[in-house]
Amino acid sequence: MAVSERRGLARGSPAELGQQLVLLLLLGCCCGRIHRLVLTGEKRPNIQLNSFGFYTNGSLEVDLSLLRLGLQETKEKTPLVGFSLTRIRSGSVRSSSTQDPNDCPLQKNSSNPLVLFLINTKDLQVQVRKYGEQKKLFISPGLLPEMPSEPGLPKPEHSVTPKKDSGTSAALVEAKSKPAVSQGDQQGLIGKDEELVLGLGHHNNSYNFSFHVVIGSRAEEGQYSLSFHNCYNLMRGQEQPFDITVMIREKNPEGFLSASEIPLFKLYMVMSACFLAAGVFWVSVLCKNTYNVFKIHWLMAALAFTKSISLLFHSINYYFINSQGHPIEGLAVMHYITHLLKGALLFITIALIGSGWAFVKYVLSDKEKNIFGIVIPLQVLANVAYIVIESREEGASDYGIWKEILFLVDLICCGAILFPVVWSIRHLQDASGTDGKVAVNLAKLKLFRHYYVMVICYVYFTRIIAILLQVAVPFQWQWLYQLLVEGSTLAFFVLTGYKFQPAGDNPYLQLPQEDEEDVQMEQVMTDSGFREGLSKVNKTASGRELL
Repeated sequence: MAVSERRGLARGSPAELGQQLVLLLLLGCCCGRIHRLVLTGEKRPNIQLNSFGFYTNGSLEVDLSLLRLGLQETKEKTPLVGFSLTRIRSGSVRSSSTQDPNDCPLQKNSSNPLVLFLINTKDLQVQVRKYGEQKKLFISPGLLPEMPSEPGLPKPEHSVTPKKDSGTSAALVEAKSKPAVSQGDQQGLIGKDEELVLGLGHHNNSYNFSFHVVIGSRAEEGQYSLSFHNCYNLMRGQEQPFDITVMIREKNPEGFLSASEIPLFKLYMVMSACFLAAGVFWVSVLCKNTYNVFKIHWLMAALAFTKSISLLFHSINYYFINSQGHPIEGLAVMHYITHLLKGALLFITIALIGSGWAFVKYVLSDKEKNIFGIVIPLQVLANVAYIVIESREEGASDYGIWKEILFLVDLICCGAILFPVVWSIRHLQDASGTDGKVAVNLAKLKLFRHYYVMVICYVYFTRIIAILLQVAVPFQWQWLYQLLVEGSTLAFFVLTGYKFQPAGDNPYLQLPQEDEEDVQMEQVMTDSGFREGLSKVNKTASGRELL
């Protein structure tokens, strides 16, 4: 299980415990794009550590400061433990998801872009094997000399040279095919079958080594995935626990953000301004039409402003991650709080509008109250899952579980909010033929059907189509996924406000304030004098006949 440096919760009320839990999750998050993963008692044979998009002159640094295996693994001659660095092509899923679960990636030669770091505990060395286009990568032992001054991170002099137990020589860097070639020339060779060998340190029954990779040309740019493999557990069918502590630092020339995340700072800032402008415009509309304004109109305004503030904190968060490699803790907490409020307000507003509350009726039915009792707690759980995912390393044991929980809960919430809209459509359809106000109810029915289509399009576009687009586009254009999601959310807000704007001629806002007979009498009294008299006489005559 993943080990974190968090303290136990202090005793107190459930509300205080919940607040402390959220704060500890936030404060215990990973250091942005400087990752430090500590796993103890781990049994997984394949661990997806991280994925990152590199431009030219981008660098990947890996410092394995502790690897503790079982006694039987250390005596094996064939190295079955190590790292793999894979280049993910556009339009394909990650290599770890397409591999045979019983196949060890460290034992097969491959024509795909792949680099293997085979840890040989018998000879205390790490063999580096390149396949495909990965032969062009520049791989060297140790970490890069320029290190950010972060507390708790290893310094270059402590990680470049592995620690030895019995006076073993330092790291060996040699080419088996051409020993006379220098290290820089050897790494630049293309099409040769050279093999780079790194030294493996051994200290207190644990192993350590470090290396860095530099993207030297545009041909090597792309999305890279780093994984750790322990094929002893895979081949024996027995899960032997092992311990690992690894630091990963990824960087592009412009900062610590991945290629697909570099434009997000400006994107979220622009979208925050758009939602703020939409909120201000909506408030001005409400102030001009105070007679037709309902409470749900102000709830829609609060949603727009909350969304704007959430995007603002998200943008600032990415700015500090890009410049420093980690977010500012206070800003990260504010971002998660506003994200939590935004998610709850969004689904509450959609459910209230879909149920016809304040537009068709003022009281929610028992079925609609049950929907609120399901959607709101699930939304809180979904936002907590999002916070946990953002605060956990990708290689943590519970990362995949929380990611599946988030997807499932979000899918349930999206399906649940459709029921109030369907019930409102059915209610208006039944009422259109029974209460005498056929024209008004048919107009409301048509608008509710339009809103139902809007909700369906919004849910499917943001959850399915945008994700498929993210898989299909090249790695540097994957930020279009966030653009489409935020753009479709803004369009959904604008269309919803247009359909439910406070206006006297809006069919949604034509609420019956009295019973049906009084409404019909009011309509009759507004007609001409001749028809008014006929109506009164007819009604009186019918009343006398009943008597």
